[in-house]
Amino acid sequence: MILFVLGLVVFAAVVSVAVFFANHPGQVQIVWQGWLVETSFGVLVAAAIAAALVGWLLVWAVGLILGSPRVLLRRRRERRRRAGYRALTQGMVAVAAGDPQEARRHARRADALLADPPLTLLLSAQTAQLEGDEAAAKKFFTAMLERPETEFLGLRGLLNQAMRAGDQSTALRLSERAMTLRPNTPWVVESRFELEAQEGKWQAAGETLAQAAKHRIIPRGRARHHRGVILYELSRAAVANGNGRRGLDLAAQARGLVPDLAAPAVHYARLLLDHQRCGQAAKAIERAWRTAPRPELAQIYGTMHAGEAPIERLKCFERLARQNPGARESHIALAATALDAQLWGEVRRHLEQALAAPAPPLMVAKDGTSPKASPLPAGFRRENGLAGPTPRLCLLMARLEEAEHGLGEAMRNWLDRAVNAMPDPRYSCTSCGGESLEWESRCPHCGRFDTLLWRTPAWAAGRAALPAPAHDAALPVRELAAREPAND
Repeated sequence: MILFVLGLVVFAAVVSVAVFFANHPGQVQIVWQGWLVETSFGVLVAAAIAAALVGWLLVWAVGLILGSPRVLLRRRRERRRRAGYRALTQGMVAVAAGDPQEARRHARRADALLADPPLTLLLSAQTAQLEGDEAAAKKFFTAMLERPETEFLGLRGLLNQAMRAGDQSTALRLSERAMTLRPNTPWVVESRFELEAQEGKWQAAGETLAQAAKHRIIPRGRARHHRGVILYELSRAAVANGNGRRGLDLAAQARGLVPDLAAPAVHYARLLLDHQRCGQAAKAIERAWRTAPRPELAQIYGTMHAGEAPIERLKCFERLARQNPGARESHIALAATALDAQLWGEVRRHLEQALAAPAPPLMVAKDGTSPKASPLPAGFRRENGLAGPTPRLCLLMARLEEAEHGLGEAMRNWLDRAVNAMPDPRYSCTSCGGESLEWESRCPHCGRFDTLLWRTPAWAAGRAALPAPAHDAALPVRELAAREPAND
């Protein structure tokens, strides 16, 4: 509509000018080199416009002729660019599909068609990795470091290679460089933190963790737990360097951040004992028992009361057990202490309760395998712990039968049962599945940081704890022993 109105305005203006010149023709005389040209003013204007149009057409034609090679070359480059990007895309799809030959063919075609090598370096590196040629992949990733637009991608490729090869020093150096480029990228921060922790650089790991928590890269709860473990390691380092006061302060902070771990509480209690603060050490163990009843806590608690009479020691352990009366470890600790006091009825009562109490929960995948990535990764479920005798319970019962009745059939039955009993809980790594009898901040098998959990092994679910029905676990211990036939 606007163009139509504009056309009407232009047409009206042209008609008006033509009418004006028709009514006022005027005369124009041009004398040049003996030539005399006489005409009206309107004709002169029309001739000038016609000459200008002819000149513009000539200039356009000459420009078209001279510029056609450049236009053809640009169109050819555009076709090659489109074909190169198509080959690049198809190569990425081939990498995702796991077809190294197809990926290599498209990588070569993309490299030949595209005049920008950084676009094809990543495809070439991934293709080399798909073919198992890590040396070629490293060459391509290293070449990517020389260009600002691909430096970060090259760092990630080299970092992954170094981590797979176990070259932690190189991986840490690469992660520091990547963090300089993009300090708030989640995988960069997490990789650097994990590497610093695996290398035992606790101060640096704490600083990286603080940055990750500030930017919410690591969830708040997990960051708090990691910080507690780091403070525990810093406390151990301070004590090793002779700074006991600082070690004690750090241990107190660590104990409050990781209530689910026994080792920091044990460490804190030992430092308190070194400073002759026995009452505070006992309270620290009792407080930790509420959330983390573990054998190591019972062991140090027993050491603290080693010089007391058996009955007095039993009273102390009763105070400890009251902090978590339903825990299996509470009944086991009371049974062992009552055994030393020769209170056979108390021993049996607590062993019966220990048999009926569930062990620490199992965490298994939906397909029955062990978890591999975190305390409770996606796709895994927490199963209730199994009730029934474990080797520790069977051995305690064998000691009881020997102490009360001497060597006999019942004692041998419990010793035989200990061989095939459901395993005792232990520390298991949620990353590699490795097991350990002692907790450490780093898995002794794969080196991952803060991945050990106290739990019943997942494979225990496939073993029969008792040949009798499950409800027999509630029967008196002596009756259980009598019902089980002896092994020949």
